[in-house]
Amino acid sequence: MKQEDSFSESAIRKTFEMTKREAVLSYGLSLPDTYQDAPFHDENWQLVRVKGNKKVFLWTYERNGNVCINIKVNSEWRDFWRNTYESVLPGYHQNKEHWNTVILDGSVPTEEIKRKSLASVELMQEINGFVNVDLMNP
Repeated sequence: MKQEDSFSESAIRKTFEMTKREAVLSYGLSLPDTYQDAPFHDENWQLVRVKGNKKVFLWTYERNGNVCINIKVNSEWRDFWRNTYESVLPGYHQNKEHWNTVILDGSVPTEEIKRKSLASVELMQEINGFVNVDLMNP
């Protein structure tokens, strides 16, 4: 069996499906107690916030022809993601110590983007003591 036959096309597509803004927004909004916002009067910037404290955990926008997201990261993992994936950079228009930008070019697997987004919402929910235990089982 050839190497390329070992992965079905649908499996590859499923693994790398988070390349569109709609998919990331849909996932962010599927998490409990979240809502979408566009506070800058610029449709390019679509945010997902935590209802309890109104903190943003997911920023989506297009830049240089790419769809990008910014997600809050724990400082322990910040450099790991940046060193693992070329398309993970210090947060654009954010505090570079606490935020990463992910260029949605298909190089970061969907499950990693979901994991990072879930960690981001958990970090933002911890602010002001608002923690949703339902996030443990999304």
